Amino acid sequence: MGADPRFFPARGPLSLAAIAEAAGASLGVDDGRLLAGVAPLTLAGAQDIAFCEGRRHVAALRETRAGAVLVAADAEAAVPAGCVALVVDAPQLAYARVAALFHPRPAPVPGINPTAAIAADATIGAGCEIGPFVVVGAGAEIGPGCILHAHAVVGPGCVLGAGSILRAHASLLHCIAGTGVVLHEGARVGNEGFGFVTTKAGQHVTVPQVGRVLLGDGVEIGANACVDRGAGGDTVLGPGTRLDNLVQVGHNVKTGLGCVIVAQVGIAGSSELGDFVVIAAQAGITGHITLGDGARVGAQAGVMNHVPPGIDVVGSPAWPARETLKAFAWLRRQVAPKGNDKTGGTA
Repeated sequence: MGADPRFFPARGPLSLAAIAEAAGASLGVDDGRLLAGVAPLTLAGAQDIAFCEGRRHVAALRETRAGAVLVAADAEAAVPAGCVALVVDAPQLAYARVAALFHPRPAPVPGINPTAAIAADATIGAGCEIGPFVVVGAGAEIGPGCILHAHAVVGPGCVLGAGSILRAHASLLHCIAGTGVVLHEGARVGNEGFGFVTTKAGQHVTVPQVGRVLLGDGVEIGANACVDRGAGGDTVLGPGTRLDNLVQVGHNVKTGLGCVIVAQVGIAGSSELGDFVVIAAQAGITGHITLGDGARVGAQAGVMNHVPPGIDVVGSPAWPARETLKAFAWLRRQVAPKGNDKTGGTA
């Protein structure tokens, strides 16, 4: 059973040859079968293609009823009779490409809904789809082929590059965005940063936030995530950076290329991430520190110091992963009741 066609109509059926080409797989014998969609191993039927990656899924592979499966060479022998094996180096990556072949991102349906409020001096590129109750402010520039879903807001002076998508209730303020940028439902970009000074009398005096947000090409920002504009200077998300849902990025944060920031992460102001940094769910990054290229931060870690390039850190406060695991093992031995095994486990 593939995707529900009410929500995800599939482009197809497609030939094995077309699927193999998209997956980068060699097709030994083409029996002429057509496939209608993608599905998980356990749910796939004879007209679906699935994928198997990793040993823990081999049992499901043996039992699958899929018409074809994307599989690594070392698991090909487990493919059941009647199922075509498409051998690839990275099955999950190949599956992503095949799924996109069946379910391409919807193209814009050009036109402006009559309920949209478009400033007279705003520029709307050719072929854009502007949905109900969209607001585009004075002097804003929307590139060609963009889609703005219901209640999306593009603030005055903002620039949104070609082929970008703002989903329902997303807002873009004080922002220059590149091409192919996606803001998912309820994402907030360019809102005021958390900047204030507290007087001796306990009053909080707001510091005007007069910077911008710069979004590189291909940046994606998850539902209800927030990216504050700079206090002075800019907040910058480098090309290809992806934010999961409910991420908070403070003012003047900068990321390099292709960073991945997972759900409920909070990054305090003026921190800098190098290229391809990964921050796992619920981690917190304090302000004014640097995470070097390729650094990885574990889930729920509390990062309070600079992280060198290529280092994995976990724990709170975050230490290099190996040191943290050794410290946990030592602590567990200290509190373990006498007579337990070396792991400190209890029955």
